[in-house]
Amino acid sequence: MIAPVRMISASGILGYGFPEVSLATGLTRAPHMVGVDGGSSDPGPHYLGSGKPFTTPLAIKRDLGLLLRGAIANGIPMMIGTSGGAGGEPHLQLCAELVREIAREHGLHFKLALIHSEVDKNWLKKKLRAGRVKPLGSAAALEEAVIDRAERIVGMMGPQPYLQALDAGAQVILAGRSTDPAPWAALAMYHGIPPAPAWFAGKMLECACNAALPKKHDCLMATVGEDYVEVEPINPELACTPLSVAVQALHENSSPIYHREPGGILDTSACKIEAVSPRAVRVSGMQWQAQPYTIKLEGAEKTGYSAITFAGTRDPGLIAQIDQFADSVRAAVATKVSALNVSPDEYQLVLRLYGKNGVMGGAEIVKQSGSHEIGILAEAVAKTQEIANAVVGLARVTLLHSDFPGRLCKEGNMAFPFSPSDIERGAIYQFSLRHVVEPDDPLEMFPIEYEDV
Repeated sequence: MIAPVRMISASGILGYGFPEVSLATGLTRAPHMVGVDGGSSDPGPHYLGSGKPFTTPLAIKRDLGLLLRGAIANGIPMMIGTSGGAGGEPHLQLCAELVREIAREHGLHFKLALIHSEVDKNWLKKKLRAGRVKPLGSAAALEEAVIDRAERIVGMMGPQPYLQALDAGAQVILAGRSTDPAPWAALAMYHGIPPAPAWFAGKMLECACNAALPKKHDCLMATVGEDYVEVEPINPELACTPLSVAVQALHENSSPIYHREPGGILDTSACKIEAVSPRAVRVSGMQWQAQPYTIKLEGAEKTGYSAITFAGTRDPGLIAQIDQFADSVRAAVATKVSALNVSPDEYQLVLRLYGKNGVMGGAEIVKQSGSHEIGILAEAVAKTQEIANAVVGLARVTLLHSDFPGRLCKEGNMAFPFSPSDIERGAIYQFSLRHVVEPDDPLEMFPIEYEDV
């Protein structure tokens, strides 16, 4: 008989914050670990490409400080997946340095494991030549040129590197890019829990109280047995219901019942979801199907440079002909830019009309919004920052001072909320890899570095 394992997830992402009292209350229930999924690809490719964190270091340090001190005081592991938001080497090193700072400030001592997830490009090319890299979905077959262009490539590790670090005696584990459930799945497996409930528990915990109602960033506890997972929010103001848990089981998954993970598929088709109290839900019946071991790859490459300006109008005469006005602005800017000896293939000007179709663009089904004001976000994307700045500057002045039929005002057409009105965004990125690779073993891609802090 395997003893149940209790695990806490503090928040949806490291740096999102959580009530200190919730963590303190959870720690009185003798959990076997505390952890957070540190990041996501949801915010887009900028963070992976640039190496910058998704949440601020100030917010990350606050969350890490509470978790680290709680873990050390209670003699349990603290585990962070996808450190720093994207899990690349700069993100991992940022979190490691913050952990060291906290340890110095509070006199903490522990064994730290850093699990690296950046992929060596030469190693990946060898795997590609050996036919061991496959595209996902509609992605094109990977080419070596794509690998070369990538600013950074990471592999999404499963539980095995965490298990290796736990076996080595690490109490604090900071990992690079991970599958979201991996830290909790690893801890459960470390204590003998079978893969099916271990993975399901990780799925519940990856977004913390996203599995509870009302939705907020707060701490969730899961109790995992040999054939069940029980989840309950620590905050008494929240509750898990069968529906909220079922919705979380569908979260970020293309299939309603099959969850593809490194080394297998979590099958939830026979799951039974039932309330065991007004605030807690038990799930049973999950199954695990072993599959060939693959690791998903994420890469980001630089696509250019961006500058933006934002303005608004509430002129009814202009709003009534805003599409024609936007077309005239694009044409006028193109003429002005050509005079700078900049060719059309060196830049792109995008005008988003908020209050009309700024969210969906041409796919918007509501053709007449009736809004009394329109916000215009103009973005220039170009091969260089200098060109992007020039294009957005010309777009701004053209928006402001162009004539249109029936125009009554003789000064500017637009109201600008900011000064300076033009905002330089710097380099921009796109995701360039959506593939899986077959490693020789689950640890091959993820070297572990140990440190006595």
